[in-house]
Amino acid sequence: MLNDLITGSIAELLGGLAVVVVLGLAARSRRGQTARNGAAPGESGAVARPARTYTLVGTRAPDGQTAQIASSRPAGTVITWQEPASGARRFELTDAVLSDGTYAAEPLDWYR
Repeated sequence: MLNDLITGSIAELLGGLAVVVVLGLAARSRRGQTARNGAAPGESGAVARPARTYTLVGTRAPDGQTAQIASSRPAGTVITWQEPASGARRFELTDAVLSDGTYAAEPLDWYR
């Protein structure tokens, strides 16, 4: 009778262990695949930044409105904007919020 009890318990133990191993391998495979694809920003280390609208300070678009661009780059990034009349100008993206809710992109050419 004790022999039957031990034999039945070992079969259940091995079956449960096999299920745990299969689930662990599936989770590990999925986690590795997600990190390689970059689909989960928290797991892969890449931070998804929302696109911000930047106003290019002191610059007008061809239609006379203030020039604005959308970018997901972090503050401190230098971008180049091609003006139709005067050529390329460099701007630094900032964290400063303007009164219209957009962020300021300051011209670097003014500070020479």
